[in-house]
Parts: sequence; structure tokens; C-alpha cells
Amino acid sequence: MRATTDITRLITEGIQDRKGRKITHLDLSGIETAAASNFIICEGTSTMQVSAIADNIREHLLKEAGIKPYNYDGYQNAQWIVIDYGDTLVHVFVPETRERYNIEELWNDAKVTEIPDLL
Repeated sequence: MRATTDITRLITEGIQDRKGRKITHLDLSGIETAAASNFIICEGTSTMQVSAIADNIREHLLKEAGIKPYNYDGYQNAQWIVIDYGDTLVHVFVPETRERYNIEELWNDAKVTEIPDLL
């Protein structure tokens, strides 16, 4: 598998291609109890956009790097879709659900990188 920075870049591109917003990268590599070394969190304005962002991430990583997710879940209601790339978990939310679960606060001891929205 490619380096984490490559995967992070590809995931970010996949999000931005579908106008995903408020992208946050949490580096959890120093946290022993974390489920993965990296979380990438973003949001779409509607369930339709959340699904489109998640689909595009999966398609972009497959096309650009031949990387398939181990699993994914949440398409049923598309309030929160998670895509599992092993060391990296991608969380795509609608704003209300992101606020409710507040993953950034839950893992506030992680190194946080905010990725600016494209205009």
C-alpha cells in the first residue's frame, strides 16, 4: 500500500472533486487505543452529496492507485458514511450528524490538520 501522505492526498482530491467541505485530518498514530492511524473527516450539504463524495473517494483511489477499501458503511441513510482503508478511516457526514458525534473533540489529543475548502 502507498504511503499515508499519498492516500491522504488522494482522499482529499476525491472529496474536493465533489465539493466536500470542512476537511479535517486527524493523525492518531501516537494514540495506542485508536482504531486507525488516520481519520479524514469531511461533510456534504445533503445526503445525496455525502453519497456522491463517498463514491468519488472510492472511485478516485481505485483509478489513481488501485486501492480498494476494506469495507464501507452508511449508504442506507447517508447521514454518515465511513470508508475503511485499513490505517485510514474516512468519515463523510451531513453537518448535523458531524456536529452530534463531534469526532474531532472525541480524539482531541490527535494532531489535527484543517484542509482549506476550495472556492
